[in-house]
Amino acid sequence: MIAIYPGSFDPITLGHLDIIERGCKLFEKVIVTVLRNPAKNPLFPVAKRVEQICECTAHLSNVEVDSFTGLTVEYAKLRKAGVLLRGLRVLSDFEKELQMAHTNKTLWDGVETVFLATANEYSFLSSSMVKEIARFGGSVEHLVPPNVAQEIYLFYKKGDR
Repeated sequence: MIAIYPGSFDPITLGHLDIIERGCKLFEKVIVTVLRNPAKNPLFPVAKRVEQICECTAHLSNVEVDSFTGLTVEYAKLRKAGVLLRGLRVLSDFEKELQMAHTNKTLWDGVETVFLATANEYSFLSSSMVKEIARFGGSVEHLVPPNVAQEIYLFYKKGDR
């Protein structure tokens, strides 16, 4: 079965990578899909995020990385995926994700949402937190893959804040 793991991944964190690696053990293929969300002001353009994810998932033979704009269920139909993979950190994530899962089910009955609890060491971690730490000169090497940490440092060193 094919699973879609959608998100903005701006930037991808070790928590995201944990969900991807564990999802690869459960599903035949995991398609990590970068959302183009016009409501957000991203650190990196979509193409750069796709490139970063490709680099840090190169060791996983059953991962594909893509991007899309629109409804996740429409993308799942297009890719013949029956599962949406979602990570949960805290209780507030569950409320939002459950609402989204129910809504997606009303849009297409052919999709199921599978939730994976984030590993304890990443339960506090979010992309927003990574950007905040980096913006103020803090270390993010323990929060994101090495390739991503270098690009975050370069971004803030250039003064693109």
